[in-house]
Amino acid sequence: MGILAWLLFGLIIGALAKLVMPGNQNMGWLLTIILGIVGAFVGGFIGSNLLGIGEDGNMWDIGSIAMSVLGAILVLVIYGAVTKGK
Repeated sequence: MGILAWLLFGLIIGALAKLVMPGNQNMGWLLTIILGIVGAFVGGFIGSNLLGIGEDGNMWDIGSIAMSVLGAILVLVIYGAVTKGK
């Protein structure tokens, strides 16, 4: 998949995770993309290696999207805990 597709996917996943997660994260679109991409990798790793979801490599199926959003929420929680005192 091309880099533009990963950036678009990261933006979508990051935005979905921010909508689902309560509170105000105070981050811009670039950090949303970065955390969305990281979350997509985390969720994809957990989904495919531990749960058997999204093994076909298609990032646009519902299982992959759900796992990516859950991974992005996990990354947002970790990011919020690390930057809480700042």
